[in-house]
Amino acid sequence: MHSKIAEALALKYPPVAILHTDEKPTDALQFKEGRWGCVVALLMGAARGRPAAFDRQTFGCPGGGTGLGFGNRYVDFPGGIEYFLSTGNPEFCATEAGRAMVRSWWALAEGEGYFKTPELARKFIDQLPMVDVPTRYVVFKPLDLVTPEETPVVVVFLANPDQISALTVLVYYYREPGEHVIVPFGAGCHSIGIIPYREAQRPVPRAVVGLVDISIRKRVDRDLLSFTVPYKMFLEMENNVEGSFLGKHAWREVRERYTGPEREKAHPAGEGRSTQG
Repeated sequence: MHSKIAEALALKYPPVAILHTDEKPTDALQFKEGRWGCVVALLMGAARGRPAAFDRQTFGCPGGGTGLGFGNRYVDFPGGIEYFLSTGNPEFCATEAGRAMVRSWWALAEGEGYFKTPELARKFIDQLPMVDVPTRYVVFKPLDLVTPEETPVVVVFLANPDQISALTVLVYYYREPGEHVIVPFGAGCHSIGIIPYREAQRPVPRAVVGLVDISIRKRVDRDLLSFTVPYKMFLEMENNVEGSFLGKHAWREVRERYTGPEREKAHPAGEGRSTQG
């Protein structure tokens, strides 16, 4: 599936489609059952061309399972997720089970410090839009590998600040005034999964800027954030590339900062570039 947006923005990576499906791509990466892993690492793998698949036994970590849409996977979090996200749980870490775990999971004892108190962290967890997807798998695919028979739930752009700016402006280009782009706090997988899933249910969905989770920043290029939109919104944006600022001088000047003037002359914005940038 070709993307005019990716072409006009000269993205480093092609957009990634997230699909809910009962079919797993034959070459998909997948965590081993019961083994820890980071969903965002496989998002980056998909951006580099290798599909990834997750099911209810292979989602990597509780945050990943929750963010992908396999229900509330925090209910059995050791020591309580509200303490992990805030001040830590020294009492749990003094138990036999806690002592064994804290050797490799330091934040169980001291907390990640993302919330001032466990009470605030619990309120955050309680307001997450938990969902149990109706399919066996959640699949990440490079958008250019999505077939006409497949319908993504959301599309994830991995973009630098210039490109995030352009994506934001494109959303506002064709819509009535309003709040159309949000930057919510959450785990990296929340920001590409359950939060955009919720937006897909709104009459006027919003784009979700994500990967602001400090814990996963080392797993992505330092200049990249995610910009995730429901598939219907993606199609609307695609249909509004032509005639927009993406073909005009101001954007071409900005784009030259990472394409270079010579490349820009050979491949003007929106004309004949691949989604690889």
